[in-house]
Amino acid sequence: METRITQLLGIEYPIFQGGMAWVAEHNLAAAVSNAGGLGIIAAANAPTEVVRNEIRKTKEMTDKPFGVNVMLLSANAEEVAQMVIDEGVPVVTTGAGDPSKYMAKWKANGIKVIPVVASTALAKMMERAGADAVIAEGCEAGGHIGELTTMTLIPQVVDSVSIPVIAAGGIGDSRGVVAAFALGADAIQVGTRFIVAKECVVHQNYKHKVIKAKDIDTDVTGRTTGHPVRSLKNKLTRQFLKLEREFASAEKLEALGAGSLRNAVVDGDMHYGSVMAGQIAGLVNKEQTCKEIIEDLFAGVEEVKKFSKIAW
Repeated sequence: METRITQLLGIEYPIFQGGMAWVAEHNLAAAVSNAGGLGIIAAANAPTEVVRNEIRKTKEMTDKPFGVNVMLLSANAEEVAQMVIDEGVPVVTTGAGDPSKYMAKWKANGIKVIPVVASTALAKMMERAGADAVIAEGCEAGGHIGELTTMTLIPQVVDSVSIPVIAAGGIGDSRGVVAAFALGADAIQVGTRFIVAKECVVHQNYKHKVIKAKDIDTDVTGRTTGHPVRSLKNKLTRQFLKLEREFASAEKLEALGAGSLRNAVVDGDMHYGSVMAGQIAGLVNKEQTCKEIIEDLFAGVEEVKKFSKIAW
């Protein structure tokens, strides 16, 4: 399937793997890239040398394009921004901030820059700053989210910019793929379904919880702090929401969440770990390889079109 994104990045399928903190490391990124998509390493708050090591390991496992997601609120964002240049990373996606200050330097070194946006205003700002494309992420997604749904956000972003738009949030099967392209996207980004990929190194407890999830099994915490996060319901989310109803301080809430994502991903704590996942978790029902996931997502597109009431 050829789109502006496959042409821009030299990938076979127009699909990105989400840059999920603690989850998106070299094994997953390389497997997605080898399967024809764009694998992405999450820099998150990791030390610069740790991220550098992840990049080098990815290069040992694939000769295909891959990316690094740079979290701009990280204390070492400046170091990571330079390090991706030094390491010759082909694609950078960004989140949690404005990458404009790094844009010219990245592009001068041949890096394709694709920020995550949650509004048309930010999408237009990124286009003016020189972004090659934008990832428009709806609030159905797991992890840190905005307010608009994918259904409403994507067409408005598509209409507001001339650069390619990658649709993210709530895409987990061929129907979601068809919907994203119908809304005008040039590619999709998938996170939750890749959590249960066989190559993904998250704790097996995490994978099982995603696979067992139903449609109403996510909570959004952190709205009172201005940093809403979507996760699967557990004792942590219930405690967090209780404190929010009691108008607990931001410091108290931050203390409760500190280290909770690592607890879920690495230690498999499904009670007090932050099990970030999107609303699409209810559609995820088995482990597959990255290759099987990607082929399944796109192989079913023609079947969806065949049985829809639209004359394609």
